[in-house]
Amino acid sequence: MPPVTRLTLAALAVASAALLGTAGCGDLEEASAAPLAGDNLITETADQLAAGSTLTYTAKYQVTGGETATVSRAQRPARAAYVYPGGRLITTNTVTIRCAGSTCTSDRTDPAAAASLAQAPLVSPEAVQEMLATAALDPVVETEQHDTTIAGRHATCLTLSQVNGTPAPSFDLCVTNEGVLASFTATVDGERIEQALTAYADDLPPDAFVLPTGTELVDRTAK
Repeated sequence: MPPVTRLTLAALAVASAALLGTAGCGDLEEASAAPLAGDNLITETADQLAAGSTLTYTAKYQVTGGETATVSRAQRPARAAYVYPGGRLITTNTVTIRCAGSTCTSDRTDPAAAASLAQAPLVSPEAVQEMLATAALDPVVETEQHDTTIAGRHATCLTLSQVNGTPAPSFDLCVTNEGVLASFTATVDGERIEQALTAYADDLPPDAFVLPTGTELVDRTAK
């Protein structure tokens, strides 16, 4: 009589585990190799840019028209300065200072100030974060990703199009590995905006948060 193979519960368990293990490894490898979905790419880039707000650094940019702008950021206490042709903005935990020409006004802290630099040629990291947050919720956004080097620093770049609810329906941006905005390009209200990082340092000049000599400061914090 030929031998009879007995399928015991233990044997079935071992066979099932082997099959599941093989399938599981393949699925995991395919999942890890698969490209990120567009919304995941946008969220990942936004998170990377947000991480830059925890750093201390000075970033210099060439902005539209070939002029220069600077973003300086420090911690403990957290504060930031945005200097651009014709003005500047300084934000801290207690005060917001806006300058136009040689006149500055000091107001109570405004967390949204950096995201809305009205009439400024400088596009702030906070403004780009808001655009990315809006784009991540838009199901029809088209996204392309590539890597590059800007000002000697590796950067991850996104090209977004068909975005609803942002100042520009299409825009390009790059973020360095550290989380610093490396470039931004878009057309807003028919005006071309081009901004690119030209220098980066993980320290600050001594006058990063000092108003220029001769500046008139109007204090409105008590109002």
